[in-house]
Amino acid sequence: MTEKLPPIPRSRGDDDWTRPAAEARLDVWEKAAGARPRHVSGEPVPLESARGKIENLVGYAQVPLGIAGPLRVDLTVGRREVYVPMATTEGALVASHARGMRLLAAGGWVRARVLGEGLTQNPILVYANAEQAHGAGEKALAYADELAVIVKRTTSHGALVALRPEAIGRRLVLNLVFRTADAIGINMAARAADIVSDELARRTGALERYVHGQDVEKRASSRTLVEGRGRRAVADATIPRAALEELARTTPEKMVAALRSYALGFAQLGTQNWLVQAANGLSAVFLACGQDVAYVTESATGFLDFDLTPAGDLYASAHLPSILVGTVGGGSGQGTAAECLDLLGVRGTGGANTFAEILAAVVLAGDLSLMAAFTAHEFVEAHERLGRNRPAGGPEGRSA
Repeated sequence: MTEKLPPIPRSRGDDDWTRPAAEARLDVWEKAAGARPRHVSGEPVPLESARGKIENLVGYAQVPLGIAGPLRVDLTVGRREVYVPMATTEGALVASHARGMRLLAAGGWVRARVLGEGLTQNPILVYANAEQAHGAGEKALAYADELAVIVKRTTSHGALVALRPEAIGRRLVLNLVFRTADAIGINMAARAADIVSDELARRTGALERYVHGQDVEKRASSRTLVEGRGRRAVADATIPRAALEELARTTPEKMVAALRSYALGFAQLGTQNWLVQAANGLSAVFLACGQDVAYVTESATGFLDFDLTPAGDLYASAHLPSILVGTVGGGSGQGTAAECLDLLGVRGTGGANTFAEILAAVVLAGDLSLMAAFTAHEFVEAHERLGRNRPAGGPEGRSA
């Protein structure tokens, strides 16, 4: 367990958006991460570091970056306290998650675990008729071990771990599941899926094949909600009644009743996202940590659950079946992203599952805080006070 982290320093009024206030928070960042974040605090990132990540480069976008926490989380690797970096232009978002983290801490430690991992790709092969498609599916199962060996020759980190054929008329959907180690692994899995579909098409006489036939990339779907994609994680905690009453001016009963009503609305919508503000927290951390933000569409799907404990406290859990993140490769290894991953202690090999567990806890914190604001009827007031309606420089528009 890491040394107990101090509260994040804040200044009163408009002084909180000044260089001295930011420096005070950089001091606690340095103590937590072991190094001062040079790029977060203003040092430019070399332009050449963007090679392979963007075309027609002109510079770097600047998005405000804040920290929430400390988040006290019980992970597979042990208990940790972390500050969570969040990049956003939505006022009140960081404050909301910070309050949720205080609610979680009031009950001790929020427990987070990765329940499984596997990146799916779903190429489609087309045959002359349904009988041929069905037969090709049976052959695919017979060839599964051989196809796994072929995939292993193409990558030192990935592996084909499952193959599930599904005939739909004269088309055969190949549900391929890959392990990608600590990378998000999209390119690796796409290349492997192309090789597998090409080999199977050749062996079974397919008329056509499409490597992204049933395209699950960057879209919410009922398939990934049930089967999972990327890393499947859960976070849960018990929040004492006294903490809800004191910190959030609500009760466990109000929280449970509100979520029950929300569930009715979610059912009518037919949504795959039964969480409340998962996209907010995930996109802010994704942006801070160099992740592909478009995967928030899939990653923000899942379920929020509230219930009363026998003692009258609140049980809360967030289940996220498709968190798509990486701690190696992509945009994770340099600049502000590397510094933010270092703050969480997850950069590099062995960090991806821990990162996913922290993200599940972040989502739970955000949903707790927002539901509390809804039940206490404080949501609009908080956004008026902290959000975009507040002019730059304070209520009177003064410069800082």
